[in-house]
Amino acid sequence: MQSKRQLQVAGIIQKELAKLIQHKFNGLVKGRLLTVTIVRMSPDLGLAKVYLSIFPSGDGDKIIKEINNNIPKIRLELGNVIRNDLRHVPELIFFLDDSLDYIDKIDQALKS
Repeated sequence: MQSKRQLQVAGIIQKELAKLIQHKFNGLVKGRLLTVTIVRMSPDLGLAKVYLSIFPSGDGDKIIKEINNNIPKIRLELGNVIRNDLRHVPELIFFLDDSLDYIDKIDQALKS
């Protein structure tokens, strides 16, 4: 279970990353809708696991790999935005959130 501080920091990072990805880094994924679904913080607030939902989810692993290659740029921009809220910008790791695909597969199976 996450502490109150972990949840607060995760909320700040989720909100600001969503804005950054939408406005500054939208060229990374052309023709796709990227959504920051969940941010999970480590207990020491030094690591943020960021889960992204990609629609359409065609080559999602390739997109996540491209985003992970651009972490230094994203982290720098995030640091510029949240510098008044946090002393240290956590390390970022991006993961593919495939829960929507899983729901769709279950829905298709139930309809069959």
